[in-house]
Amino acid sequence: MRAFILSIFALALFVSVSSAQSPMPVVVPAMTPATTAQNPVTAAVTTTSTQTALKALQAMKAANDEILKQQAATLEKLDEMEKTAQEIRIYSKRG
Repeated sequence: MRAFILSIFALALFVSVSSAQSPMPVVVPAMTPATTAQNPVTAAVTTTSTQTALKALQAMKAANDEILKQQAATLEKLDEMEKTAQEIRIYSKRG
């Protein structure tokens, strides 16, 4: 009886270990580099689109900087409010 239970336990252990193996890795081939533009029209369009994207990114950066300034001012106000609240707590305990 003991051998039977031990063999069932060993079988269960073997099945759980065999199903826990990791799958085969997937190999993805590298992407080939893009060819350089030989056509001057294509180069001009690429330059124009790059400049447009750069201008858009600069505008986004300016907007983000403004938001960060507003958030810093708000955090400063919240810190002042917290200090005031702590002072009020201290004075209310004394009284």
